[in-house]
Amino acid sequence: MIKLERTVRDNAVFKAFKLSFSLKIATILCFVAATFSALFIGVTPLSPSSVLVEILNILPFLNLNSDLSELEATILWQWRLPRVFLGFFVGASLAVAGAGFQGIFRNPLADPFLLGSAAGAGLGATFVIILNINSWVINFDFVPVGAFLGALGATIIATFIGRIAGSAPASLLLAGVATASFLTACQTYLMQRNLMTLQEIYGWLIGRISTSGWSEVSLIAPCSLVCFFILFLHRKELDLLRLSEEEAVALGGNPKRTRRLIIVTCALLTAVAVSVSGLIAFVGIIVPHIVRLSMGYSYRLIIPFSFLLGGSFLVFTDIIARVAIAPAELPIGVITAFLGAPFFAFILILARGRL
Repeated sequence: MIKLERTVRDNAVFKAFKLSFSLKIATILCFVAATFSALFIGVTPLSPSSVLVEILNILPFLNLNSDLSELEATILWQWRLPRVFLGFFVGASLAVAGAGFQGIFRNPLADPFLLGSAAGAGLGATFVIILNINSWVINFDFVPVGAFLGALGATIIATFIGRIAGSAPASLLLAGVATASFLTACQTYLMQRNLMTLQEIYGWLIGRISTSGWSEVSLIAPCSLVCFFILFLHRKELDLLRLSEEEAVALGGNPKRTRRLIIVTCALLTAVAVSVSGLIAFVGIIVPHIVRLSMGYSYRLIIPFSFLLGGSFLVFTDIIARVAIAPAELPIGVITAFLGAPFFAFILILARGRL
């Protein structure tokens, strides 16, 4: 009897391991498929084999003929590839930031814009557009700078108010709501007073992935990778936050220090992501949920696979945005909302109280 129970238990463990391994492989394949297909799908289609040969040419001692024209090679290296990297890092940043906020607030509905960073970024970008600051300096876009400073400023204000109100996570959450409401009101007032710039502001607010080179990628990539490694190094502390304060301390954790560090890291991730892409909804909520429901609740898996899946998801939606109404382009925020809202509802129904 004991031997039978042990056999059943071992089979269950093996099946769970096999399922988890399959999901990990599927996530990696999804990442490879999304990033590679984004290089040859677009208004100007490129041959997949030629794209592959062209990329392989970066390896030393290889000099293969890709059959790409000079124009097609320029499209690949100066437009498609930077856009794929930009979309990946924006999606990865939002997904990991969402996972971090959900951990520290113990709230599965927490998202990267929780502390008013979205409203702050919108207000900062609105100021730059209304004042026409881009006309002051040639060949430099101040909108991402304004959005970054606005998002960071909103987070600092919300954190300051939350610390005065109390040390409970709910205090910080409510401070973020109050900050976002006030900044949104300020932005709405400015937009109503400057109707000529309304279309440009609205185009930024609904999100977009566009780049004219590698400048945006060089801005977000280092910050995204550094913040990712900080969160991954604190994966055990994030797991301890699922316990009570006393239990976490008894197991060697420092919940207050962990919360402060995670809040700063996730706020920085969110700020740099919205500064280059505008406001893109649902990525930070949906992706961590998918990872959590399919691979478990350990941040040892949630953080790296949210990074991979979040980046892959946004690269995939960017492909749809480029080809849906080609040669025109849909804002990527519309696509993420269109795909994300019903999928999120499906996940909630499927989970049935397990979140």
